Amino acid sequence: MKLQAEFRIKLGTKLGAYLLALHLPLFGCAILLLPARPLHFVAAELMLLASLALGWRLVRRALEPLAYTSRFHDLLQDQQYANRLAAPGMRDLDGLVDIFNRMLAALHRERLAIGEQQGFLDRLLEATPGAVLVFDFDGAISLVNASASSLLGLARPLGRPLRHWTDGDGAWDAALDARARERSRQLIGQLDALPPGDSRLLTDLEGRRYRAQRGQFFDRGFARHFLMVEELTAELEDSERATYARLIRVLAHEVNNTVAATRSVLDSLLAYRGQLAASDGEDFTTAILAVKRRNLSLGEFIDRFTTVVKMPAPVLRPAAIKTVMDDILWLNRDACQGRGILLSWARCDSVPPLALDVQLIEQALLNIVKNAIEAIDAAHAGKESAGGAIRLELADEGRRVRLSVIDSGGQLDATPVRQLFTPFFSTKKGGQGIGLMLVREVLSRHGCEWSLAAGVVGETRFDIWFPVTVGP
Repeated sequence: MKLQAEFRIKLGTKLGAYLLALHLPLFGCAILLLPARPLHFVAAELMLLASLALGWRLVRRALEPLAYTSRFHDLLQDQQYANRLAAPGMRDLDGLVDIFNRMLAALHRERLAIGEQQGFLDRLLEATPGAVLVFDFDGAISLVNASASSLLGLARPLGRPLRHWTDGDGAWDAALDARARERSRQLIGQLDALPPGDSRLLTDLEGRRYRAQRGQFFDRGFARHFLMVEELTAELEDSERATYARLIRVLAHEVNNTVAATRSVLDSLLAYRGQLAASDGEDFTTAILAVKRRNLSLGEFIDRFTTVVKMPAPVLRPAAIKTVMDDILWLNRDACQGRGILLSWARCDSVPPLALDVQLIEQALLNIVKNAIEAIDAAHAGKESAGGAIRLELADEGRRVRLSVIDSGGQLDATPVRQLFTPFFSTKKGGQGIGLMLVREVLSRHGCEWSLAAGVVGETRFDIWFPVTVGP
């Protein structure tokens, strides 16, 4: 604005000087008429003055568009698109002002449309269940929606790149504990390493699985990146559960048909024992009974899998989780004493009754304690000294109740935690991969969150978070 005003003043000064320089010699020539022809002198002077006035008027008219251009420039610079320029009432300038006003109206309409779209986009990003992060030209976070804040737990993320947290310089949400921060840091490292245009399946330290995609868009001619992260844990578990259920049903059908037919044939074969010699009859009976036992074991093996698949929906009633755990402590007391394992409460807060199917939850917790005992046995295999400890913690965390089973076995090796909860997979010799599968099903049907991870050195902890909602 200042430059344009200076330019207009300088141009007006130059044009005015030009008019004066043009008319002054003519005034001098007109003076020569004064002695001989005074009337002609007066007429010439009047004509020259009229010419000078007309020239100055034309200069002002010529500079008038520059004034409107300067005002139009000011409105654009201040983004005052709702304002309008007043028409000067001059036909030549009215058209120019009308063009300026139409341009301002078009910019105002576009600004309103962009604002509405931006508002809709902001509300959409906040409402979407997927995590969204948008970065500026330098790779720093410029936008993060509520889902991303909840997933990653970043404090004051705007203006900082993701490596700010992987390098250990970033601030975290105060609600995150050390393990949650490490989980978030590991996930952020995977997201930061994701190439533009790529989509991958990521897994965090607790086995949760995510689909992450890095894309780009152009802003003022330069590329900017964004990340979209969607948790697939529940979706993939449902798909896996349905697949395993179909597989187990097919296996159960075929195996049970074969077992039933084989049992009938074996019973019929035992009727021929009397037709054999005494020495042959004994061997014959022993062989048939061995096959029957193996046949029975195969049926029981399949029945254990079908028990998980055909698990009934939980019937939730208010129950005290401490009472359930006390019963489990009593059931395993002798087994732990015989192994030199200390099984006891390390923390036991007073918590409200929880909505539980006691039979199902007790079966799941029995499996967890049994696995802890077996882990301690495995840790002391081949050693002269036995012993160990299993600590139980019951903590009131406000909206949730945490139950932890912590053992000193420390047998959680490099096997992915999520793999431990799949059917047919077991790290134990002769294991069938049923126990943790049943645990996962029971906890999922109770709406619980859980975590199986290494604790302090030499320990493994299984944490379960129960929602504090009492059923009818």
